[in-house]
Amino acid sequence: MPGASQHGAPVTVTAEAYGKVNLLLGVGDARTDGYHELTTVFQSMDLRETVTITRVESKTGIQGLTADSVFDDHVPTDSTNLAWRAVELVREVAREHAAQGAQLRNSPDVGLRIDIRKGVPMAGGMAGGSADAAAAIVAVAEFFWPSEFVPIEELHARAVTLGADVPFCLLGGTALGTGIGEDLSPILTRGTYHWVMVTNKKGLSTPTVFKKLDEQRQLAAEGQRPDVRVGDPGQVIKALRSGSAELLAAQLGNDLQAPAVSLLPELRETLGLAHQAGALRAIVSGSGPTVAVLCHDEEHAVEVLASITGAARGVRAVLATSPASGARVVART
Repeated sequence: MPGASQHGAPVTVTAEAYGKVNLLLGVGDARTDGYHELTTVFQSMDLRETVTITRVESKTGIQGLTADSVFDDHVPTDSTNLAWRAVELVREVAREHAAQGAQLRNSPDVGLRIDIRKGVPMAGGMAGGSADAAAAIVAVAEFFWPSEFVPIEELHARAVTLGADVPFCLLGGTALGTGIGEDLSPILTRGTYHWVMVTNKKGLSTPTVFKKLDEQRQLAAEGQRPDVRVGDPGQVIKALRSGSAELLAAQLGNDLQAPAVSLLPELRETLGLAHQAGALRAIVSGSGPTVAVLCHDEEHAVEVLASITGAARGVRAVLATSPASGARVVART
């Protein structure tokens, strides 16, 4: 293909990206298009997704996807997988650049295989699939552009078409998100925070949780229940700059917690068990069903995890710290 060259192109690239926790999630009323404006403070966690992209000689297109989860989750290995879709997105950008005369390391149609090692529980609201997509984007970009010429801003801008959390998984760290969560402003923070992330096997549908929120707010408008909403993100940002887990705990909040608990009452038990175990604070993370439990330190987190898993039914828990980095290439050959 004109404009394509294999000079200096890698054979294999491995990249990592991380899951996230929503420290604050404010949800606006439903718009006429059905979407909700969000105000959220994201923080990446050290739950790692690893994606390896390998060039397959004399082939074109994606030559298969494998996925191995440390939690034995069933992971799709076809074109519905976000990493697969991310590879195709980068191919599309590469084709556009080639059409404009850019010299690429490989043809945009080069054969590629995708291998994923998952360290984020699936369907837990921790952006594991989005982290896969972010890692795939930075890995496969190396097949088309030298590192110093990767069109980072263009890829980040297009990433939201894969999912609202993908831009944050590319960025990592801590950020304020607005819009549907894709408009990001990095936040400077201090300290390391220790969490127990408790997932529920039953799962929750994000659209269903938002629909329940709308129903609850309609009841509030009719005076049948209180209309309680999280406050301005300024206090969370201030707490993050202090580095104090105790100050941060007091500012955690999530407008989707009430509808999530209503739909899955077992979450109330998990929240109560976290409180009994001495956690600083526990909230539903995102649309659930994960409960994010903030602890004093690593030793305290280990104790809280043991207490919750020993008493709760149908849950699993994992230790995590935050913040972590954004998506990055960790090896290339």
